Amino acid sequence: MSTTTRATTWFGSYGLPGFLGSSFIAIGSFGVGWFPLAFNPLRWPLLNFLQTQTAGLALSRALVVVGAALILQAWLVIGIDTLHDKLISEQTMFKILLTWISPLIFAAPLFSRDVYSYFMQGHLQLQGDNPYVSGVAVVPGWFNSGVDPMWADSKTPYGPLFLFVERVIAQACGPHVYLASYVFRLIGVLSVLLLARSVAALARRHGIDGASAMWLATLNPLVLMHFIAGSHNDSLMIALVTTGLVLAIDQRFILAICITTLGLAVKPVAIVVLPFIAIIHTSGRPIRERLKAFGVTGFISALTMVILSLIAHVSPLGWLSALQTPGAVRSWLSPMTALGILTGAPTSHLGMGDQMGHAISIFRAIGFAITVIVLMVLTVKPQGRSGARGAAYAIGALVVFGPVVQPWYLLWTIPLLAATGLSKIQLRITIIAIFAFTVHGISNSSATADTFFEFSDGLAMVLATLILCMAVAASPRERALIFGDAETKPLLPLDQHNQRIAESRVIV
Repeated sequence: MSTTTRATTWFGSYGLPGFLGSSFIAIGSFGVGWFPLAFNPLRWPLLNFLQTQTAGLALSRALVVVGAALILQAWLVIGIDTLHDKLISEQTMFKILLTWISPLIFAAPLFSRDVYSYFMQGHLQLQGDNPYVSGVAVVPGWFNSGVDPMWADSKTPYGPLFLFVERVIAQACGPHVYLASYVFRLIGVLSVLLLARSVAALARRHGIDGASAMWLATLNPLVLMHFIAGSHNDSLMIALVTTGLVLAIDQRFILAICITTLGLAVKPVAIVVLPFIAIIHTSGRPIRERLKAFGVTGFISALTMVILSLIAHVSPLGWLSALQTPGAVRSWLSPMTALGILTGAPTSHLGMGDQMGHAISIFRAIGFAITVIVLMVLTVKPQGRSGARGAAYAIGALVVFGPVVQPWYLLWTIPLLAATGLSKIQLRITIIAIFAFTVHGISNSSATADTFFEFSDGLAMVLATLILCMAVAASPRERALIFGDAETKPLLPLDQHNQRIAESRVIV
């Protein structure tokens, strides 16, 4: 097969459907995405039509729904071929990813408006205020910047590296908030590309096909929706964490600590990965060596954070005071919060007063205790699994038992799970979870979780579910991938050579 024929094959079979889906979402974003008031999008006739006219809004929502359905189906088709011995190279997978991402580079901020909070936190720093003490409401004109009023008075939970990035972008873009959103988008794109490469490398070091891991971890619709269209800084955090784990396996201990700490300096979630850098480095050595490595890891990480904090002109531990900021949201997606809501809601009907807040606090405290126990067990008894696998479980515990869960939080742990191996049932559960959270994201294409049950978004969810189910029902092979069949391979080492590689990563 000639080079031209191969290029036509991968683009026609895999690249084009996802490209069309991303293009539809990008066009729809100009109707249901977020624009700052300062930008005044209604001055443009096309944007005015998409945002204010019933037909325009309907068209915008339909484009987002159909686009996501196309991406999901294209993603499933690639998964079918990858897991049924029709090999796709890592290079081809990377080209497909670039093809799918390219239209979304130009989309309006969609699925979230956190990017505007990033920008205003940069301006908050420029005017001399401390983002660990004040919210963006202290910045004149913040309301016109597109920031969600829910977070106007909230302290930032981000680390010094990302605060420095915010400040640089705010200084470079001046008052042009919409321009700044594209700069943050570019950071998200570069982060996803780094994540794709590091996931493939981590997978190979566990005896797993790198292209298959890339498919699950970086081509799935959640990445395109939340890391690219939504520009969430989580993409940078998990890309740095995955890179740090690869470096740790390659016995580049000091550099691994520093890179992982950069992830911590974006979002504090990454702190739970640091012990596993030391565990990987000391695999097979006496316990005293591991304890020494923990100390070295802590020292180098703390020193790195101090240096970054000095560069950013913030306190090295300032983010500790803002860790509860995301918990202000009562998300049904969080099992602990959902249990609190279900337990506390009936009290007002029984004449016991509104006890929901107390119930949520109790269940969140239980979740915190469970998380601490899980992290201690994973750290103290790491034997029997790879260090990267332990890190995946640690981050997973933060998600499952945390006070709030957002759809993109799944992307904290899916890349590490994909790179360290999934059985057939685990792979099936992961695919179904991605499917479900994709539907959730579509139904909230222009709303935050607090408006989830409004009629318009409920209607969008019904439409999204119907289209996505129709897309899957149209192909028996896609149903087999989701519900399982004998031909679907697990995401595991399948030959003796790769099994030996995987065994060499297991902590002893």
